[in-house]
Amino acid sequence: MSPCLKDIIKKYKRHAALCVLLCITFLFTGCGSLRSGGPLSKTDFVLDTVATIAIYKSQGDPDKEELLNQAFDEIRRYERLFSAEIKDSDISRINEARGRETEVSPETIELIKLSLKYSELSGGAFDITIRPVSKLWDFKEGKEPPEDSEIKEALTHVGYKNISINEESSTVTLSDPLSEIEPGGIAKGYIGDRIKEYLKDRGVTSAIINLGGNVVLIGSKPDGSDFTVGIEKPFSDGEMLKSLKASDVSVVTSGNYQRYFYFEDRLYHHILDTSTGYPVAESPDAVTVVSEYSADGDALSTALFCLGEEKGRELINNADCGDLKVYFTDSGAVRQLR
Repeated sequence: MSPCLKDIIKKYKRHAALCVLLCITFLFTGCGSLRSGGPLSKTDFVLDTVATIAIYKSQGDPDKEELLNQAFDEIRRYERLFSAEIKDSDISRINEARGRETEVSPETIELIKLSLKYSELSGGAFDITIRPVSKLWDFKEGKEPPEDSEIKEALTHVGYKNISINEESSTVTLSDPLSEIEPGGIAKGYIGDRIKEYLKDRGVTSAIINLGGNVVLIGSKPDGSDFTVGIEKPFSDGEMLKSLKASDVSVVTSGNYQRYFYFEDRLYHHILDTSTGYPVAESPDAVTVVSEYSADGDALSTALFCLGEEKGRELINNADCGDLKVYFTDSGAVRQLR
């Protein structure tokens, strides 16, 4: 592993291991140009995670190094729109408006509309108004859970139906002044899709975008063969349970091992039950979704993790997302749900 990547990883959270790891060693061999004949890649810390983009092949001979820099600039632009932690982002301005109408970018409108689709589809298991609860939890320091009374009060402000969108004026309004949006369960997927589109529009025909486990593939390998993506064994040091062959799709995993802490011998992970405000109980260790669009996979992997296998099957059958593949990982084993 190169020194520059080690410096980036040091910034990353202790337990935020990548939930899907590419089984291709070149991704982590450097911060710039790779060995002769290989792809050109760039790794950086964005979206609160370690991200890598590797370009294998392009048409029209664009400047790949400059294109990589531009792609990361685009990621940061989206982060400045969507992050609830950045003061002047669209999401922060909505939250701080306390029920007043807030004008935002078309991309933010599109992201919220997509979030509402999955909130409806999952019956609220996926809900981007979870922020009043999620901000009570500290999964970085991992000291102890919030007070139960705090969680119960915060839950009264969680509800995706509090969100109103006026597309004509490009505005968003929260009917509950204390409701807040946290699009973390879908934003990386949406951004991955946009970066894929950005690169393809500039002639890229073979590439890998890895936004901290949200893996988006452009085309296939230059020789026409599939990429190989591995599903990691939860709580392991990168051990792979299953290899997936894939091209031109997205692979996203949501798991209880990505951000968590222990308190009084109990595991508290970061995926919260919107009905209780506590980490989802009786869940699999991880859910992996292979889909055409990463935003779909991002939202679905979270929703399926929350719903479990039985209700998850119902959700999958009702989801209009094209050809989906879904894998549940539990007790060191992977089973395909669809």
